[in-house]
Amino acid sequence: MTAAASFLLNMLEILAFLFIFTVGAGVLLVAWMYIKDKTQKENTIRRNYPVVGRFRYLFQHLGEFFRQYFFAMDREEMPFNRAERSWAYRASRNSDNTVAFGSTRDLRAEGTVMFLNCPFPTLDEDALKAQPMMIGPYADKPYQAPSFFNVSGMSYGALSTPAVRALSHGAKKANIWMNTGEGGLSPYHLEGGCDVVFQIGTAKYGVRDEHGKLSDDKLRVIAAHEQVRMIEIKLSQGAKPGKGGILPGEKVTKTIAGIRGIPEGHDSISPNRHPEINSIGDLLDMIARVRKVTGIPTGIKAVIGQSSWLDDLCAEIKQRGEQSAPDFITIDSADGGTGAAPMPLMDDVGLPLRESLPIVVDKLKLHGLRDRIRVICSGKLITPTMVAWALCMGADFINSARGFMFSLGCIQALQCNKNTCPTGITTHNKKLQGGLVPEKKFERVAYYANNMKKEVGIIAHSCGVKEPRGLRRKHARIVVEHGRSIPLDELYPEPAAETA
Repeated sequence: MTAAASFLLNMLEILAFLFIFTVGAGVLLVAWMYIKDKTQKENTIRRNYPVVGRFRYLFQHLGEFFRQYFFAMDREEMPFNRAERSWAYRASRNSDNTVAFGSTRDLRAEGTVMFLNCPFPTLDEDALKAQPMMIGPYADKPYQAPSFFNVSGMSYGALSTPAVRALSHGAKKANIWMNTGEGGLSPYHLEGGCDVVFQIGTAKYGVRDEHGKLSDDKLRVIAAHEQVRMIEIKLSQGAKPGKGGILPGEKVTKTIAGIRGIPEGHDSISPNRHPEINSIGDLLDMIARVRKVTGIPTGIKAVIGQSSWLDDLCAEIKQRGEQSAPDFITIDSADGGTGAAPMPLMDDVGLPLRESLPIVVDKLKLHGLRDRIRVICSGKLITPTMVAWALCMGADFINSARGFMFSLGCIQALQCNKNTCPTGITTHNKKLQGGLVPEKKFERVAYYANNMKKEVGIIAHSCGVKEPRGLRRKHARIVVEHGRSIPLDELYPEPAAETA
């Protein structure tokens, strides 16, 4: 027998052995699974259908992804449909964002917004760039906010290090602010040089003393950073009103624990409200305290449910003087997102922005405080249509979180709470983080913001106004029952301000 033939025979014997070994191992594994499934008492399906029953859970898990890519139509997926995500992806790549042949949007569906073009739209040479708007006239250092579209609150911890770095550099390039979320101020928020809004959550992360109470000394340290331009006191959050922030212990690394002032590796769960704020008076006292200590504009963030407290807030402000008012109110929507929230709160508590935004704007007008208090809003505003709608309804600024996550490459995998985010945005798994390169992604963040501002401007010019903040309720209609549309200013008539 030749050497070649001998070698080939040996290889065949090895392959045969491997095949038999693999089959044998597979048979043993199936047998083990069968016995385990048949004898366990916790799961009915696996007990009645051993081995085969396990596929139910695999298919249940994979179903989310198959529906997203193969079965859902462009306009029917939740929380964001394919058309919305595609616009965000194209905007962040600065690629052609035109479409052909006609809209796939159903213009008869209730809630559809339609802007009213005029016969003589604004020419490019007559258009104006949106101007900075001052926030906090009674603060020692008022803020001239340069952009109406900004990065909403997303905590370091909920977001990964490369995600925060990319957002910081991108926000600087686009000249917009970045909100820290309630997780405290990290070096990565400051790294890019952007303006920062520091959020004080109910657990006071980053500004808490050893007893978990608000520390004036730590507030001064935060405000000493020139980039920190405003303070936002969070009362509630859109996806979980009445529930504090939730960060699973596996995401509480040594660095995050140090920034927040909490134990490493333990679940980080905030109180469901600020323990020291029990009334409207307490709230205004807290705002005054933070503004005095820091010298910078101070406002509040809240989800609107019951709204009578807004009347009480305005009445107390009028009694104390308008200098006591919050410098801004950020309205978060029941449409808001988060990394982790109980489903009953996510699905069933709080008002969506389409109702809460006009409530707040109109109450401020009614009490003569609209010019004193700036209105910021957030909640599923990731396309020019919804941002322009918010401006029509009276918002001064729009914040987006998930829109900027899409700009970083989010694929809506719905794994933000599991530390398994496949795009590296909401995980602290170093291997998964490796796919997100801040030096590349920050440009997409800036492109997304700049293209948003550009295309909202296109809508405004079509309506005959020179810049986006010129949009009013009269410039849009909304579809109600039976496919009929009515003007926004008819559906939400603006009240006259009270007289002295």
